[in-house]
Amino acid sequence: AVVSTQSTGMRIVRSEGVGALFRGVGPNCGRAALMNIGQVAFYDQTKDTLLRMELIGDNTGGHFVCSFIAGTAATLITQPFDVVKTRVMQGSRYSGVVQCIVATAREGPRSFYKGFVPAWVRLAPQTILTWIILEKLRKWFPAA
Repeated sequence: AVVSTQSTGMRIVRSEGVGALFRGVGPNCGRAALMNIGQVAFYDQTKDTLLRMELIGDNTGGHFVCSFIAGTAATLITQPFDVVKTRVMQGSRYSGVVQCIVATAREGPRSFYKGFVPAWVRLAPQTILTWIILEKLRKWFPAA
């Protein structure tokens, strides 16, 4: 049977209510904000610091190092939000975000980092490619 997005959405609304369509939005917004901090701020700060210390050059190799660090930092920062978001979005196990955070914390601090390696394997290469390409574009098309 072919299932469309519309029919799936209607089925969810009928069975769980409109609110079910927005389950996990709060943690996802927090995660998105922290992702930007992790990727953008860590990249810029790492690049500035390592250039000033003359540990890297302003070249592809240096950009690779900085973006690798930024991708790792972004994963470290966002993984707890990913865990909570995923658990909240999976359904009725938790009454809300706070209960999910408390229950996850009771499992131990490492539980907030379940799935870290697959998340890092996905995010680090994307961050590396994004920054290397952006730096090439900055070089080819300097600001006026």
